[in-house]
Amino acid sequence: MSEVVVMEHPLIKHKIGLVRNVETGSKDFRELISEVAMLMCYEATRDLKLQDITIDTPICETVVQQLRGKKLAIVPILRAGLGMVDGMLAMIPAAKVGHIGLYRDEKTHEPIEYYCKLPEDIPEREIFLVDPMLATGGSASAAVTLLKRRGAKNIRFMCIIAAPEGLARLQQEHPDVKIYIGVLDKYLNENKYIVPGLGDAGDRIFGTK
Repeated sequence: MSEVVVMEHPLIKHKIGLVRNVETGSKDFRELISEVAMLMCYEATRDLKLQDITIDTPICETVVQQLRGKKLAIVPILRAGLGMVDGMLAMIPAAKVGHIGLYRDEKTHEPIEYYCKLPEDIPEREIFLVDPMLATGGSASAAVTLLKRRGAKNIRFMCIIAAPEGLARLQQEHPDVKIYIGVLDKYLNENKYIVPGLGDAGDRIFGTK
């Protein structure tokens, strides 16, 4: 079964409360999503491997620690996942960025792929797959499957808000993927929206509704 980490940091909880508010406009919403992603990235990278290297400071030679390999990739699920990229790049600026495009069929609520562009060396990279919402779990699971077909082996999924139904599906279909969640909500309503949720993350990020 997948390892699941639900964030407990006070700043993350505070900012998620702000993004839930229907009165929060697109500009503030975008900034808050980016800030939450940055804070979550800090927590989700705690177990990255380090190595010792020798450098010269202005005073003397010393041994410092740096990330081993530095092969990281951020892969947002379009389009809402784009809102998390800048915040994560602020923490890990050397990471490469791929993109996976999926949309949800209005009748079946299942994901349909329309775009995929990944770094050529994706099999060698530690991948952070990001999407603000984990609702039915269909898009996240399909994106993980797509990554695995292209040789990806080390995948972490990050979302800001998750429904129990989506979490259960992702765990069942991809038990090897570590999952990081800002907050776990109550359930999905009849329209497959997370309750209490925050509405449509893509529309609120880009001001399209």
